[in-house]
This record gives sequence, C-alpha cells and structure tokens, in this order.
Amino acid sequence: MSFRKMLEDAWAGQNSLVCVGLDTDLKKIPVHLLSAERPIFEFNKAIVDATAEMVCAFKPQIAYYAARAAEDQLLATISYIHDKYPGIPVILDAKRGDIGATAELYAQEAFIRYGADAVTVNPYLGFDSVEPFLRYEDKGVVLLCRTSNPGAKDFQDLRVGTQTLYQHIAMTVSEKWNSRGNAMLVVGATYPKELAEVREIAPDVPFLVPGVGAQGGDVEAAVSNGKDRAGTGMVINSSRGIIYASSGKDFAEAARCEAMKLRDEINRFR
Repeated sequence: MSFRKMLEDAWAGQNSLVCVGLDTDLKKIPVHLLSAERPIFEFNKAIVDATAEMVCAFKPQIAYYAARAAEDQLLATISYIHDKYPGIPVILDAKRGDIGATAELYAQEAFIRYGADAVTVNPYLGFDSVEPFLRYEDKGVVLLCRTSNPGAKDFQDLRVGTQTLYQHIAMTVSEKWNSRGNAMLVVGATYPKELAEVREIAPDVPFLVPGVGAQGGDVEAAVSNGKDRAGTGMVINSSRGIIYASSGKDFAEAARCEAMKLRDEINRFR
C-alpha cells in the first residue's frame, strides 16, 4: 500500500488528523521507567498503545535516538507500530538533505533500515538531492516549506522573483516534484496566513503541520487555512503537549486524554 493511500485510510478510519510526535527525551520520561533495559522504547510503547485510537500517524524525531545511541529503540518503536497498528503510518523526522549519492544512502536509512513510511527532507539542495527519496514510490517524502520556528522568516520569506521562497518551494513541489503523488509539505501551524497561501498553491498536496500544543499554534486557524477540499489533507503534529502531559505513572493515560482532546478540537473545525 502506498503512503498516500495509507494516510487517506487513516484519516477516514481513525476520523483524525492528529500525529503524535515521539520526541522521547530521557530527561523527561517518568523516573520509574529509567531502570528498564530499553526505557525509551518502553515509554514509546505505552504512548503508542494509549493514543493509537486517536491518531492518523506517529512521528519519531531521530535526534532523540541518535544522540543517546538508541537507534535500536527507534527501530523497535517503528516495528512495534507496524506490527500492532499496521494501518497507522510512521513518519521519520530526520530532515535529510544532501547531494544525490549521499541522499540515496539517507533514503535507504529511512526506508530500509528503519522501515519508515515517510521521512522529512530538506529541499534546499534541489531536485537531485530529493529524487532518491521520491524514487520510493510507495513511501512519503515530506519537504520543508514554511517551518514553525521563529527563525523561519530569516530565509523562507526572501523573495524569489514574484514569490517568497516558501511559496516557490510549494509551487515546485506541487507542479514538478510530486509526479509520483508521494510528496508532502511541512507548513507550521504558527503561521496560519502562510498555511492558506500554501494551500492555494498546492491544493492536492498533504501538509505535515507542526506547531500546535507547546509551540502555541492556534488549532482553529490552522485547520481553517490548511485543510483541503475534503476536509483532510493535514497531519497535525503535537509532541511535548501530548507525550509529556504527565511525568507520573499515569503518563500514558494523560497522553491519551490530550490526544483525544486535540483530535476532537481539530474535528470541530474541519
């Protein structure tokens, strides 16, 4: 099954646009898990089991695993999701971007080593750096466009002819790079006006939307400006706001409550 079909089925079957970000920091997980042989995996497993009913995707951020030499726990997390919740796609947040030969290896890392269903990619080296990822037709390639961080404007708002750089990226991805139908765009909830602009430029491209929850993005504005004609087209990510809802032994139940709350709030505005 292609990533796009998997995502569409998850939107419909789960009635959700929520993505839970598995940004698992050993400094923040409950103390009682630290004595486990694989504490990151045990935390993730509990979060996944608690929230799977409410989500359309999970998104582990690779830095939290690589910095701890915990790639085995990342692989175990992705394998667990695929085995127990095969209808829910996994987006590996790696933001890879390099010349073609290196990009081919990064694509193998994401799709073969880890078995991710999609990966985030930096487009700023151009098409030859992205094409090795796009070549995996059944996988998703999530390209940075208008990111949610405050410094996004430093470069992404620069003019390229009559457009801003992020508008040019959106147009290029929508009209040229998405020939296989497996591309997505990252557009932050913290910039609702830009969400609307990118949606107009790329009406049929799904968005990965970070920035709600801890970053303060407004859910109503994000959904109103980013949804597609079908009322879907968005994977709205929340990481810290869900997975660290409690630091106690009730952390999984607290995460479930926050995921449910976010799902229901998003659905009010679809």
